[in-house]
Amino acid sequence: MYATCLFCNKPLGANETLERFPVGRRLAFDAAKGRLWVVCRHCERWNLSPLEERWEAIEDAERLFHDTRRRVSTDNIGLAKLRDGTTLVRIGQPLRPEFAAWRYGDQFGRRRRRQLLVAGGAVAGVGGIIALGAYAGMIGGIGWLALRAGAIAVNGNPEAVVAKINTPQTGVVHVRRRHLAETALGRGADGGLAIDLRFKNGQAHFEGREAQRIASIVIPKVNRFGGNKKAIAGAVDEIERAGSADRFIDRLTQSTHVYTRPRNTGRRWGRDSMSTSFTKHGLFGLPGEYRLALEMALHEEAERRAFEGELADLERAWQEAEEIAAISDNLFVPPNVTQSLERLRQG
Repeated sequence: MYATCLFCNKPLGANETLERFPVGRRLAFDAAKGRLWVVCRHCERWNLSPLEERWEAIEDAERLFHDTRRRVSTDNIGLAKLRDGTTLVRIGQPLRPEFAAWRYGDQFGRRRRRQLLVAGGAVAGVGGIIALGAYAGMIGGIGWLALRAGAIAVNGNPEAVVAKINTPQTGVVHVRRRHLAETALGRGADGGLAIDLRFKNGQAHFEGREAQRIASIVIPKVNRFGGNKKAIAGAVDEIERAGSADRFIDRLTQSTHVYTRPRNTGRRWGRDSMSTSFTKHGLFGLPGEYRLALEMALHEEAERRAFEGELADLERAWQEAEEIAAISDNLFVPPNVTQSLERLRQG
């Protein structure tokens, strides 16, 4: 049983109520379609559970949902909070646009509120620094530093590592936020999605299924502020007008090379991290509703393939998430500690 988020590689947490599925503190399930997700509390992404661990857990979740009094529900969506604090989300029979709007509205809305709180707190702190500098008669140097800190709070630190991706060409690569402005989407030789990914000490080109997998990891980093109800509704409409998630991706690939023209990788960020140009290049160049719609479409397309029997991709994704999490954890652990733990495990 996997315990790491597929998308941010952080622990999914645990619950004490579902004995046969003790992973996660927020679970979503659709009994009619046999689907069970663990909602990551860090990045708000929905992690589809492995097939062999799903059915009995769905039965338990259905029973617990109906047994608890702390629930609210409509004909299509239900929420219940269990005694240990675990939240169950019961999916009924909504139309696809309705379900997409609810699912991603919840996901993007939480992400938006979280980032606005973080940015708001940071900007308030910057205001305090400027006021202190003015009082001390040092507004020049302190003011510049404060403005730079405020810009980083809103736009994000360009040097922060936002994704660790296991690639077939170069192994695990570290993608910094500034690399998103130096990454472009396009159309592959087979007509599918292609991505030219920048990362620490290199870049690589991916097409087809691999491009979709990598894009599904980095696009949410561009959508760090999520979206309000209007933007989410617009994104759902974009997919509906295309007819399906895969058709939307196909249509978008015809124009992504224009929208995502990358930033000049030869320039250093320096003072440029204070400017709004950070959000105008590469993946940031996609219009807001297209970015949200692309994240939805990539997520749904991956799940569609899993439900159609291509579970090897899902299994591989879980294993990679666990491996990358282990690599990250071990970066700060001395080798002698790791060796001692291994000896203890072996008896």
